[in-house]
Amino acid sequence: MEKGKIIKGAFILTAANIITRLLGFFYRVYMAELIGAEGMGLYQLIVPVYMLIWSISSSGFSTAISKLTASEKAAGRDPTLILRLCLVLSVSIGLILGAAVYINADFIAESILNDKRTALSLHILSFCFPFMAMGSCIRGYFFGVQNSFPPAVSQVAEQVTRMAVIFIVGGFLIPKGIDYACAAAVMGMCVGETVSCVYIFLGYMSEGRKKYCGRKRSVLSAYSAILSMVIPLTLNRLASSLLSALENILIPMRLVAWGLSKTDAISEFGRLSGMALPLLMFPSSFLTAVSITIVPAISESFAMKRYSSISAAVEKSVLFATVTGFCAAGLFITLPDRISFLVYGDDQIGGLLFLLGFMSPFMYLNVMLGGILNGLGEQLAIFKNGIAGSVICLLSVWFAIPRLGIYGYISGCLLSSVATSFLNLRRVSKKTDFRLKLSPLIIKPLISMAAACAVSLNISHTAVFSHMSEVWTSAVLVLVAVVLYAVLLLVTGSVGKADIDYILSPLKK
Repeated sequence: MEKGKIIKGAFILTAANIITRLLGFFYRVYMAELIGAEGMGLYQLIVPVYMLIWSISSSGFSTAISKLTASEKAAGRDPTLILRLCLVLSVSIGLILGAAVYINADFIAESILNDKRTALSLHILSFCFPFMAMGSCIRGYFFGVQNSFPPAVSQVAEQVTRMAVIFIVGGFLIPKGIDYACAAAVMGMCVGETVSCVYIFLGYMSEGRKKYCGRKRSVLSAYSAILSMVIPLTLNRLASSLLSALENILIPMRLVAWGLSKTDAISEFGRLSGMALPLLMFPSSFLTAVSITIVPAISESFAMKRYSSISAAVEKSVLFATVTGFCAAGLFITLPDRISFLVYGDDQIGGLLFLLGFMSPFMYLNVMLGGILNGLGEQLAIFKNGIAGSVICLLSVWFAIPRLGIYGYISGCLLSSVATSFLNLRRVSKKTDFRLKLSPLIIKPLISMAAACAVSLNISHTAVFSHMSEVWTSAVLVLVAVVLYAVLLLVTGSVGKADIDYILSPLKK
């Protein structure tokens, strides 16, 4: 495994993730102002359908291609056969499921999503599934050959297209009603997937096909390898998506049982899933990038029996996850209203961010551990642990929401994140030599962030901020906390020179 390629790929994806999520924030702020919390809630009812089809047609294939491509390279075989076979399967599934959703859109809207206003959006959504499948497969191929640039650009192109579409059609469709407003957002999603697919396909045609001309394995052998990975990965994603979809359908219903009207329940759901949760996951951009790039890297090292390289990658990856997780937790717990005001112009989701902040270290750790386990071929462990976490969340929806409202659900998700982190960490420890070191990974980052946030809170009452606007005050306080946290990590030795060299190594080449 080449350390430089992992981190260089992570840097490229991180830059793309940050650009995409920054654009996404402007997009969501614009959306929230344009269609309101109820509209965001209606849109979030569509998202599980999108994720469910992605789970069946794309997710397992993308990860399998990434891992198998790396293994084929290590064995001196041409990896393009894997891609071509996966494309046939994945795109065919996308076409079939797209047709099924289009034909049954009214039934799904009324009988499953419990809101007939989503039917128009489902009709539009059905056209993007083949493009989503093709794009996911080719992105997996590029990750497998450790070329992160085309997937990164396609990701940015997709987000820019989404924004452009709703800016263009929003003024025409939104006045027609909330169902048309939701359809405008879904239209942006579909056109974005199509543009991303076209770009990544052209990238493969111009670059990917020219690089490898080695010997090939038989089609039967390739299909056997593909299905042995795709089936457990897809079942894992499918089960998670089904449970997630069930959660999203039940949350508004259980909020009504708590005492809210249907409109208020959809609005509360929109604030959580459409505004607070995306904000919570924004700091994980770097972790997501490392998690994606580490799958083929660990897979290649595992195939070549480079166990010391695997141990080093796992240790650094977990360090990045815990350091980032504690940073996000500190900010969301101590400055939730200010962060809400900074992003959305008011503090309407501050209370949600406060509770979600306690989940950050565990959620971010799970992002990284999932990538490590995928690289180690532990798809069954991911499946079992993910199901256990989803069941906990689902139980909180049914039993806790009618008693505590949306905060009961968040509490259940916190418990789920803790349990899943423990299970994933235990599995990684069994498969590698990694052992969780409390001092550099937990105690020092926790103390450093607590001190940084305490300073930020104390200076917020000083005279220097009395003449600043609320937005500038919030931005400065967040920046002070982050910079001071970084300094304290260096001072306490939680992050050392070796860690910095590891991160910056590709930039020195």
